[in-house]
Amino acid sequence: MRTHPHKDPTAQLAGLAGSEGLDEAGAVMVRLAVGARLDRVGAIAQEHLHTGGKQMRARLALAGAESLGLTRASAVPWAAACELLHQASLVHDDVQDGDVVRRGHATTWSRHGVPAAINAGDLLLMLPWAAITEIDAPDSVRMSLVAATARRAADTVRGQGRDLDLLSAERLDRADWEGAARGKSGALLALPIEGAALLARLSPESANALAEPFSTLGVLYQACDDVTDLFGDKGRGAAGNDLREGKVSLLVVEHVRLHPGDRDALVEVLRLPRAETTDEVVAKWISAFRDGGALAACLARIEEYEHAVTGDARLRSVPDLHAVASELVNRIKVGRRLGVR
Repeated sequence: MRTHPHKDPTAQLAGLAGSEGLDEAGAVMVRLAVGARLDRVGAIAQEHLHTGGKQMRARLALAGAESLGLTRASAVPWAAACELLHQASLVHDDVQDGDVVRRGHATTWSRHGVPAAINAGDLLLMLPWAAITEIDAPDSVRMSLVAATARRAADTVRGQGRDLDLLSAERLDRADWEGAARGKSGALLALPIEGAALLARLSPESANALAEPFSTLGVLYQACDDVTDLFGDKGRGAAGNDLREGKVSLLVVEHVRLHPGDRDALVEVLRLPRAETTDEVVAKWISAFRDGGALAACLARIEEYEHAVTGDARLRSVPDLHAVASELVNRIKVGRRLGVR
């Protein structure tokens, strides 16, 4: 696999910390959201884009391209496409979850209402396709990028659907949780790398294989996110939003595995209306997860997911891309006090 046709062996790659191309990708995103004439839905989408965030999908696209011997500038429209898709999912997620705070700001739906938020999310969902048309690449490559984006976007929606069904179907085992996490969180971490590999002229099969370990990074992220919800700070207000929303988290899965007799009681709590899941109820389960071993089990799972990524032979065959994956592992575990958004 020839992945560095123009690489300077003495060059120091910027990786995820590099800022080159980020502002340009952000400008593409805002320009596409505004459109030919700024209207209400475009203004709401633009407002959401300006709330900040780590821009991790854009960073991954740029770092992935760099690690495969391309210039970061050549991947700017692709970075914008990946980040727009992620931002669309956040707007819709907040509607589904009822979250009123994200990144220290009022969520789109809580500020403008559910119908307006759905419209803004839908607009952001359409814009990646426009960004792909701006990529300087042969039509065959752009078509492969379209196909990869459609497949990964569908995986994300199906993963979110599986996540929402975990409680109603009482699927409280780790395999179901991992399947949902790999879809809802992993697909949009794998997509930037898959696209970068396509831009580097790898075959669709090779690009998909090289990106697949980043799907496991999504599982790692979700595990850290679940733990941070109760034992850290996700910037979403009070702790325990996952419990209040009735979410089957990895903590729930591990607690039921360790204490099957608590299954019915935990399901009952998860099915309570949000307003009835009091701080006292949340505090009780925080203690149960910690004292009953679920927290320790989750931390052990996190180590397993980390090693599955850093030990992947496909990534090790491309050292610069392996370095990007390792950097993201560290950001997930440290930058968010166990996770990063």
